[in-house]
Amino acid sequence: MTWDVALILGVDGLANGAVYLLAGLGLVLIFSVTRVVFVPFGDIAAFAALSLAAFETGRIPSTIAMVAVLAALAVLTEVGSLLRRGEARRIPKAVLAWGLLPLLPCLLAWLAARPGVPATAHVAAAVLLVVPIAPLLARVVFQPIADASALILLIVSLALHFLLSGLGLLFFGPEGSRTQPLVGGTFALGDGFTVSGQIVLMVTSAIVLSGLFFLMFERTVAGKALRATAVNRVGARLVGIRPARTALLAYGAASLLAGMIGVLIAPVTTMYYDSGFIIGLKAFVAAIIGGLVSFPITAIGALAVGLVESFASFWSGALKDVIVFSLLIPVLMLRSFLSRHVEEEEEEVDQ
Repeated sequence: MTWDVALILGVDGLANGAVYLLAGLGLVLIFSVTRVVFVPFGDIAAFAALSLAAFETGRIPSTIAMVAVLAALAVLTEVGSLLRRGEARRIPKAVLAWGLLPLLPCLLAWLAARPGVPATAHVAAAVLLVVPIAPLLARVVFQPIADASALILLIVSLALHFLLSGLGLLFFGPEGSRTQPLVGGTFALGDGFTVSGQIVLMVTSAIVLSGLFFLMFERTVAGKALRATAVNRVGARLVGIRPARTALLAYGAASLLAGMIGVLIAPVTTMYYDSGFIIGLKAFVAAIIGGLVSFPITAIGALAVGLVESFASFWSGALKDVIVFSLLIPVLMLRSFLSRHVEEEEEEVDQ
């Protein structure tokens, strides 16, 4: 391997790591607040990419119908819950929050599908269109079982991924799509080595979004509520923070990150209805490196996963995924040796 080849692989690894960084942040955010390993995260990213591809071909994205179906299910779930609690007077507010509000991005997407709309509007519409998906799924699936064990939540999350994959096949079909680059041109790094503008955009977006993510946690009331819920759910509830509301905020923020990932990765790889699963798995490796609690270590782990994947593909393309997922073995062994083992029931009593 020459230095030129190593430099090319390093740049590709940083681009991949940027994607896994954003996905890892979303996974850690949801898990720290809700104890849910959100397996369908990558599916939402794939839906955003396929929505952008639909815009570019002049078609109305099928994601609109998917969001409408999920909104209807969320309204039915919320109305049933209110009727059981004898709070029928809150039904109009529930219909507005769970039925009409999620349809606003659908309306914007429908308007963006008209001829003559600029490409930047297509990108924004594709991202906004998938933002309601995670909160709607949380209301229908996870909120009713919020107090279940982490194992049950993981099993339900995995089942939800397979359900979304089936819906993706139903709504989008088996064909793959690749979009036009968001940024054209190349950048010279010296000695004739160039980097495409799309890769620069991916890395820059990861840095900027990570910075905004940090500022949100440190400087905003909502961010502090998320952090308080992540540290101690019971304590957060005692000081007036509603874990259900912060959970929906976490799902919404993660869904926004997934949408950004979808539009960033769509120009560099062909996306299918089930392409998001492998993205979510590799981001999960990064999240495990961070212990599913540490955002900085997750970011470092994401970059490491991207670099390992890039160099592994050079040595053996068939074994690159095996090499990446093998990173879990030493990480889990190290954490097992260093951590104090506490049964889940005992941990709940301590809290």
